[in-house]
Amino acid sequence: MRADQKAFLVTGASTGIGRAIADRLVAQGHYVFASVRKQADADALNAAFGENGQAVLFDVSDMAAIEAAALVIGDALNGRTLAGLVNNAGIALPGPALIQPLSEIEQVMNINFMGVVRCCRAFAPLLGADSARTGPKGRILNITSVSGKFGYPFTAAYVAAKHAVEGFSDSLRRELLLIGIDVIVVGPGAVKTPIWEKGAAAGGNKYKDTIWGKPLERLTQSLAAMDQEGLEVSVVANLVEEALTTAHPKTRYAPVPNKLVNWWLARFLPARMVDRVVGKSLSLLP
Repeated sequence: MRADQKAFLVTGASTGIGRAIADRLVAQGHYVFASVRKQADADALNAAFGENGQAVLFDVSDMAAIEAAALVIGDALNGRTLAGLVNNAGIALPGPALIQPLSEIEQVMNINFMGVVRCCRAFAPLLGADSARTGPKGRILNITSVSGKFGYPFTAAYVAAKHAVEGFSDSLRRELLLIGIDVIVVGPGAVKTPIWEKGAAAGGNKYKDTIWGKPLERLTQSLAAMDQEGLEVSVVANLVEEALTTAHPKTRYAPVPNKLVNWWLARFLPARMVDRVVGKSLSLLP
């Protein structure tokens, strides 16, 4: 790592948005620590980044592994601050809230929300909470979703986790005014990644014989289509890089395709009207 390089940590960087963010930061001349869970993914990232980055192995559900990674990254920084932490790692497991296994709901909350909390705690000293480090204070950037502001049926665990990250980010940003570490949220709409397809595949077809079977199938198909018709990952990655490096970042960015329909209308129409539109589209209402 060169002395003139800013260094960033991106979690969940093996594929999708996380990989695109890591690639963008490296392309802009920065140094990237990229977290992954598998050695094969680490090897691929190390080969791609060369001297401008390195993979670190940890799962955001494992505090001991996160703390071990913080020691490795702290040593590599050689007394300097980490310029930014991007909390991107996450999973999606759709299911009806009343019958989805509690273990699945707990898993989503543990990774998508508590993973953010763990990483903020472990890496805050590197961002400048440790006053012994030299350099500008770093930034925390949490990737949420349009689901951090809007609740889709059959995604209650994911929506709850993203809402939690939104609220946590606002509170943490105000607490960290004392230290000077900023907290930013990027909440994308549909992005061309297979996150919902992976989630549906992991869950199988276990709800097909319940009253929720048909509506859930329609939603799964709709989400998979949106994932493929959504924003390119590069759009989100470029916005994240801007938020991490601009002098005066916003507190929240909302890169949402077809923003009038997918963002503004859902936010400002009466909730009961939105309920009817969504209910009819998924056969939840006659």
